[in-house]
Amino acid sequence: MSQSWNDATEELNLIVASFDQGEVSVDDLFAKLERASAIIEQLEERLRATSARVEELTPRLSKVVEGD
Repeated sequence: MSQSWNDATEELNLIVASFDQGEVSVDDLFAKLERASAIIEQLEERLRATSARVEELTPRLSKVVEGD
């Protein structure tokens, strides 16, 4: 099960903050970079899916607004 958008962005922000604060050990660096990359890919896929859905719904909404 995937994280909610807010949970995923919060986790990503925590990872970035740990980099900014120099809290990442060399041992953890690769794991955190890999996790951050996975989160970014997940969020990008959600954005693509949402965009596709909006594109699909826009013509239908236009018909409703126009009264067809």
